[in-house]
Amino acid sequence: MTKINIDKAGTYTLGDRTVKRLGYGAMQLAGPGVFGPPKDHAAALAVLREAVAQGVDHIDTSDFYGPHVTNQIIKEALHPYPANLTIVTKISARRGADGSWIPAMSPAELTQAVHDNLRHLGLDVLDVVNLRSMLDIHGPAEGSLEAPLTALAEMQQKGLVRHIGLSNVTSKQVADGRKIAPIVCVQNQYNLAHRADDALIDELNRAGTAYVPFFPLGGFSPLQSTTLSDVAARLKATPMQVALAWLLRRSPNILLIPGTSSVAHLHENLAAAELVLSDAVMAELDGIGAAKAA
Repeated sequence: MTKINIDKAGTYTLGDRTVKRLGYGAMQLAGPGVFGPPKDHAAALAVLREAVAQGVDHIDTSDFYGPHVTNQIIKEALHPYPANLTIVTKISARRGADGSWIPAMSPAELTQAVHDNLRHLGLDVLDVVNLRSMLDIHGPAEGSLEAPLTALAEMQQKGLVRHIGLSNVTSKQVADGRKIAPIVCVQNQYNLAHRADDALIDELNRAGTAYVPFFPLGGFSPLQSTTLSDVAARLKATPMQVALAWLLRRSPNILLIPGTSSVAHLHENLAAAELVLSDAVMAELDGIGAAKAA
């Protein structure tokens, strides 16, 4: 087995733990459209086991991936879990029979979701639960999250949840959320080309709060950039490795959870920890987001 030095990416605080900044996102372990079982169950188990063998100590998942599929695969692959493994999940949606994403933010639905996650992961308490705003399915939208966050905080007080995070939220919702419960992380869409959260990332960094970009490689529409490809060619790396390395250098509070269903692709992602980007390269890559915003 080729050992990748993911320690080079550094560590950051997540709740009461210190985790390596390169983690793993389990969303792609489900079937197409994050719905149904994987096409290769054995490969899904292998990816999870290899991630942990390479030193990954935090995994991002949700019971609405599949639904239930990724959590059940995580349990099958890794339970009983290593003592240092932090599993982060998220709640507030359910899936329709056609694979649609349906808001499920009532206290009863959130309580059911926490218990579903506990059962399918084989846990007595969830390390971190992100409340994902479903006020707009496609991106952050202003509006009160007081009722669902209060319900989640009550479950934290009951000992079902250790730490709370927020996802798909605005800066105001983070500030308002802190009045209800401590917020240990924020998970929003962010990558080289999608830079709407620049100010929020810096704000969270000052507060010592982790920021976890989802779709760090563009998600369902992979990043396409001549600049990115040119930089990658010069560095003898892949464009995706450069995009991940840029995120690691962007701010020390960024935790990465790139997902894949392939061991080879997992190795490629983790190797981004060993990629060093100069200030000049960072400035060149920063231009991608500036050009998109112009």
